[in-house]
Amino acid sequence: MCAGDIVELLPGKLAFQLRDISCGEKVVLNTTEEKKMLAKRKRQELEDEALAKALQAIEDEHGQTSHAVHASGVKLDDSGTSSSSKSDCKQLKFTHGQCPRIFQLLKVKGLPRWANTGCLDIQDVIEGNIFFALLSNYMVDIEWLLSACPLLEQIPQVVIVHGEGGSSLDRLKMEKPSHWLLHKPPLPLSYGTHHSKAMVLLYQTGVRVIVHTANLIYVDWNNKTQGLWMQDFPYKNEDTKGSTSLFEEDFVEYLEALQWNGCNLHVPGSGQMKINASFFRKFDFSKARVRLIASVPGYHQGQKLRKWGHMKLRSILENHHFDKRFVKSPLVYQFSSLGSLDEKWLSEFSMSTCSGYTFEDKPLGPGHMQILWPTVEDVRCSIEGYAAGNAIPSPLKNVEKEFLQKYWARWHAEHTGRNHAMPHFKSYVRFNGQDLAWFLLTSSNLSKAAWGALQKNGSQLMIRSYELGVLFLPSMQGPEEGFSCTDSRKLNDPLKETSNNLTSPAEIIRFVTSCYQGQHEELEEKTVLKFPVPYKLPPDGYNKLDVPWSWDRHYTKPDTYGELWPRVVKLYGTKQDK
Repeated sequence: MCAGDIVELLPGKLAFQLRDISCGEKVVLNTTEEKKMLAKRKRQELEDEALAKALQAIEDEHGQTSHAVHASGVKLDDSGTSSSSKSDCKQLKFTHGQCPRIFQLLKVKGLPRWANTGCLDIQDVIEGNIFFALLSNYMVDIEWLLSACPLLEQIPQVVIVHGEGGSSLDRLKMEKPSHWLLHKPPLPLSYGTHHSKAMVLLYQTGVRVIVHTANLIYVDWNNKTQGLWMQDFPYKNEDTKGSTSLFEEDFVEYLEALQWNGCNLHVPGSGQMKINASFFRKFDFSKARVRLIASVPGYHQGQKLRKWGHMKLRSILENHHFDKRFVKSPLVYQFSSLGSLDEKWLSEFSMSTCSGYTFEDKPLGPGHMQILWPTVEDVRCSIEGYAAGNAIPSPLKNVEKEFLQKYWARWHAEHTGRNHAMPHFKSYVRFNGQDLAWFLLTSSNLSKAAWGALQKNGSQLMIRSYELGVLFLPSMQGPEEGFSCTDSRKLNDPLKETSNNLTSPAEIIRFVTSCYQGQHEELEEKTVLKFPVPYKLPPDGYNKLDVPWSWDRHYTKPDTYGELWPRVVKLYGTKQDK
């Protein structure tokens, strides 16, 4: 480690900053956060400086000193961890940006090196010789985006599918390069948004599809817990031309639902072509290792009833089989915004997430459900302080409902170093211990607007917003050489590292968290995929002193920046992620 590294000691919750006292340099708190910065670089420098101070403040509040010694008195080695916690750190070394079978976490600025090992930044994703990019998101800061990924300026055509409006849309139009196109999908129902977070990158050799959880703004790619999945797909050849797949149908239907008319573009090797939803039928998606779970606004009936939202999730889970260990096993719903819920709808949603059968055709059935939600103290002591609550925008009237109290669970993420990096990550999972039946990474918060609500005796699903997620299922995995659109992205399949005897997809039977510690012999005999689930499973329930965060209350205890709440938090405008 070097001077200035921020260290969170395992297994505790205290953050320490490694400082070279001999240099006499002082870390000064940035007290002018709300001042409009003319230079993006200068603003980021100040935020980095404030981040160090924030983590130091967490340390000071607990009465600790910044020595290279754990609070328990255990001396630390050169890596900043005690020998007893070495195994915890080792399990975080995931394959870097290479495996479409799992998702990956985004890097968080200021964390120690081990906590960002195997994690991604935006330049790990948008890379190579791209000739077309479609960036789908809710919030987009063009100035930051171009500074974080200069390659975007070299791409011949970029399309932004967005959810902006008002002054934010005016800013977007003013700041975008002249050859970029903007498209806001229609919102036929009130209170809906375009909330999907995805990227589609075209190369001469294929297409890269990315589904993630971060807005295209600085704080989302630097200060929060976020997740991302991506996979590259080749063009169809003579043998596969005319064929289709479930992923292809779901993907193209979702693009069509955006009602984007497309654009004309010179395609290398093919000349002038129309890039629209149907263009993507040129690619072979048969090796996709996930299923898409999308939401599209409208009233969906008949054959479309199970095409979108939680009914899509239900239809897929109902047709899959799982190990018997997941009968009545628990579930976790984890997200960053809570809608106005009632017990009837939560039961409806749980019927979808509890679907599925064992290999003996026994229904998995309902299981204990927990809602993972940051407390006021989690937000106050985070690396952003109360400002982190700006992206956890749930009002007290939604959070204080009595029937929800039994479901609350704590955000604990020590094993990924993200205990103080508030989640914008959104996930839904069924598990047993460290084993995962399935895992869903998505843009969808827990709301009727995102997932849809059944009407007319279950014959109609009403959805207000656009959402997109990817569902990981053990039955969809299989050993193979991965395809890459870029020379630099050489695929390294962890399945092959785990087992040399894998012969068929049926043998891929286990998803586990990165905390899973199986016996060596077990790992040799079975194929095990480790997922970097950022939070603790099973999660701890709230205690009597824990208060769930709501953003419209007054908090008078100073945060790590000495600030109170509410206060103005400027990202690039005033709109918050929903």
